[in-house]
Amino acid sequence: MLSPSHIIIVNDFAYINGGASQVALSSAIALARNGYRVSLFAAVGPAMPELEKAGVEVSLLNQYEIVNDPNRNRALMQGLWNTCAYRELLSLLEKCDNNNTVVHVHGWTKSLSSSVFAAIQRSNIPYVITIHDFFLTCPNGGLFDYRKNAICHLPPLSLRCITTNCDKRQYPHKIWRVVRQVTQKYFGNVPGRLQHVITISDLSERIMRSYLPAKTPVYRVTNPVFIDKKPPATPAYNKSFVYVGRLDPEKGPLLFAESSVKAGVQALFVGDGVCHEQVKQIAPSAMITGWLPPKRVEQELMAARALVFPSLWYETLGLTVLEAAAVGVPAIIPDTSAAVEMVEEEVTGFIFKNGDVDELTEKIVQLNDPETASRMGKAAYERYWDAPSTVENHVAQLEQVYRKMAGYTRVDKPTEKELVEIA
Repeated sequence: MLSPSHIIIVNDFAYINGGASQVALSSAIALARNGYRVSLFAAVGPAMPELEKAGVEVSLLNQYEIVNDPNRNRALMQGLWNTCAYRELLSLLEKCDNNNTVVHVHGWTKSLSSSVFAAIQRSNIPYVITIHDFFLTCPNGGLFDYRKNAICHLPPLSLRCITTNCDKRQYPHKIWRVVRQVTQKYFGNVPGRLQHVITISDLSERIMRSYLPAKTPVYRVTNPVFIDKKPPATPAYNKSFVYVGRLDPEKGPLLFAESSVKAGVQALFVGDGVCHEQVKQIAPSAMITGWLPPKRVEQELMAARALVFPSLWYETLGLTVLEAAAVGVPAIIPDTSAAVEMVEEEVTGFIFKNGDVDELTEKIVQLNDPETASRMGKAAYERYWDAPSTVENHVAQLEQVYRKMAGYTRVDKPTEKELVEIA
């Protein structure tokens, strides 16, 4: 089986600002340290210094994230089709050897746009995308109605989808998102011409499978957890129920705040967001730390009775649940999250009905029992370390995918007329 020596990572950001970027950049660094030639193609900087130290070659456009661009007209156009990204990526790919190069796309919707797919397809270099969200098919990327604060089951880009105001902002912004999605579908040729796909959970694969080309190979690669093995936490002696992540409506912080008050427990929120003040109003005694570095987050998890992961929308994984298990802390999760694949009911944690404040309260009360917390924390720790999601295991799985890609003969190759070139 062929083994590519040059791996090009495509991601909106050259620094870590969320789960997708953490996976993209940490894998780039690990692959470089494993002896591969690794290039990162990104739009938004600055580039984190660890990339250069590891020998990763960075091609940075020094552009704005769309939401932060002071020139709103430029942001609107660039979000639909980033001509500069197209030209620069195509130029980079034209210098590569098709026989020993693969391209791995992680994030493109915050700045790069779907123009990167047109560039990759023109180059005829094998490429794969990791599905971190649902932007391949859904205009707002979440299969979520932000107005109803509930999961959306409308077919993406159907008439009902287009005419439904589900956006965080206003309906005109939804229309812009629809135009972006149509541009991606017909000019970026995705998902219709995706060559290879990586999923990170059964849930995301089950949801996305019907939108992918029937012949597209789908691989499973687990996301890495950056926690070293150490003696487990002692949740029986801890008091706080901890939430980690953005304080945004779709993530469920208000649901947890209300449940913590009803259950009479101490709530700790690690993160920040638009719901900050609402959380304080609902649960005045709750503590909100703001954003913390990874080691501090790990310390807060170690000091927790349990992790509460109350997300209202689909989560393609729920990495925090794995992080909690890695330190020996049980979790309470909704039944609509991919995290159900990581939690066994009444063994390593509890599962509650999405959005049900009373059922979440009940689960919190049960885990407030020291003996229950101790038993479940120990089970979660043992289960995790029996098959840990280390960066080494993550990279080993990636290497297998890249080797398969290098030896894969692409079907349904686009013709020259179907490839879109922006001058």
